[in-house]
Amino acid sequence: MATIEVTDTPSLAATFFRALGTGAKRPGLVKSLPPVELVLPRVELNAQHIGQYSALCGFKLAQGVPLIYPQLLTFPLVTAYMCSPECPWPAIGTMHLANTITQRSALHAGDVVRVEMSPGQLLAHEKGQVFTLDLRILRGDELAWSATQSLLRVGVKETTGAPYASQIVADAPLSCQTEFGATADIGRRYGAVSGDRNPIHMSALSAKLFGFKRAIAHGMWTNARALSCLLPSTPLEQGTLAVEFKTPLYLPGRASLWSARSDDGAFFEVRDAKGQKPHLRGQLSY
Repeated sequence: MATIEVTDTPSLAATFFRALGTGAKRPGLVKSLPPVELVLPRVELNAQHIGQYSALCGFKLAQGVPLIYPQLLTFPLVTAYMCSPECPWPAIGTMHLANTITQRSALHAGDVVRVEMSPGQLLAHEKGQVFTLDLRILRGDELAWSATQSLLRVGVKETTGAPYASQIVADAPLSCQTEFGATADIGRRYGAVSGDRNPIHMSALSAKLFGFKRAIAHGMWTNARALSCLLPSTPLEQGTLAVEFKTPLYLPGRASLWSARSDDGAFFEVRDAKGQKPHLRGQLSY
């Protein structure tokens, strides 16, 4: 397996044009993903950045580094892969379908970690081809955190792999816990912190260029906003999270959090303000 160290962070404009440049990819039937590993060899968790992220997503500083925060550290690798020859499909128009996270030990501001990404499975979906990216964060020799990001390339006719199946198995009556707003500028604000400045999140005008009636919230912001209400009030040592993204949350908008809580986790949904249409569904355990 080839290992590629990612050492530069391209500008927003450079990233956008690199992503546009992948639009010519027409791979046909893809039977497997080329083996490659992308690496950020040394990343220090920054207290100021963690604080900015926590405030934007509703976390309290007493909760420590949120379970979902480390995924931000993997974003440069995911972007580099999506814009590389190793990724068979175009970056633009590829959807984040689902996400699973496992935290084995808590991360802290000041920790120095190694961030890794490698392509994973191919799965057949009724709407196209699913492919997964395996994400890892190591502190020394310890695997502290890992995740699998499932991406959907809509419209692929010839697909490979076993049928995609939900990883969320819990089913319980849910009750509304709270409501929260998603301001018109939350996409730009989250993009500035996360690095994910996809045009569909930035403004109504740029979103319309890609088929959306208005800008939509980042799925990972919506996920984090829900978790800020569900995670314990003190730092979490270990935990798992599985989430599936359902329908866009248009900006500005309001959403409601529905859940069934237990002593060690929750099954939850973020729905529209009326509690009818799900934006995402998730299962948390700790």
